[in-house]
Amino acid sequence: MSTATGRTRAAERRGIDKRSAIPFYQQLKEILRADIEARGLRPGDRLPGDHELCDQYGVSRPVVRQALSELQYEGVLQRFKGRGTFVVPQRTSQSLVQSLTGLHDDVTSMGRTLRSEVRTLKVTAADSDVAARLEVEPGAAVVAIERLRFIDDEPWVFAAGHVPAGLAPDLVDQDLREQSLYALLERRYGLRLVRSHRTVEAHGASGRLARDLGIPQNAPVLKLTSVSYDAENQPVETFVAYHRGDRSRFEVDLQRSSAGLPALPTVRPV
Repeated sequence: MSTATGRTRAAERRGIDKRSAIPFYQQLKEILRADIEARGLRPGDRLPGDHELCDQYGVSRPVVRQALSELQYEGVLQRFKGRGTFVVPQRTSQSLVQSLTGLHDDVTSMGRTLRSEVRTLKVTAADSDVAARLEVEPGAAVVAIERLRFIDDEPWVFAAGHVPAGLAPDLVDQDLREQSLYALLERRYGLRLVRSHRTVEAHGASGRLARDLGIPQNAPVLKLTSVSYDAENQPVETFVAYHRGDRSRFEVDLQRSSAGLPALPTVRPV
């Protein structure tokens, strides 16, 4: 018997432990989550109906509804009135605080594939916004990099980045379709990034952005603005990226300071 078959049969045998102190809906939620993985269900696959789940696990309909609602809230399932319950694509997590990584590293660490459609790769003059982030004079030469990025061949994020041209003289000649920009900056130009400042805002997708990402106009996107620095605190790279709100999430780890007081994120009015 194959390992996959064994997992599937094990999932089918698992049931609600009515002697347990764990609420029925919570048990059912974890059973369904394990069953999705064991059966290898893919995005768009349909789960059994509410009544079928009630009969299969010997629980009431409110228990089933609560379990499914929590899985929907956690981004595992999507329920449509009159159509049923379906598996949704897994969201891609990107870390904001605990490590300085790019999307390439975050995606490959999960065993998924990332490729980029390079829209712009040229030397241009920095506008006032880019110049302020890179701490250069407006009009200074920078390499502009615009990429529509695909995860598992689905459009996920549009990113517009800039690097001071003097730091990476032949960057415009590099192939950025499938490699990490951060790794390239370090390997080819000796530009080791040691810290980054990032902000996240909620936006609605404009017409062009919505078309690029394959989402309705004004659908939610997460705007990530980043400036990365080297060991001398010199800005090396900056970007503004628009992530699909239905496919992305950002994770933040907080630690207590050495003085024993909570280390809280800084909140500034806008």
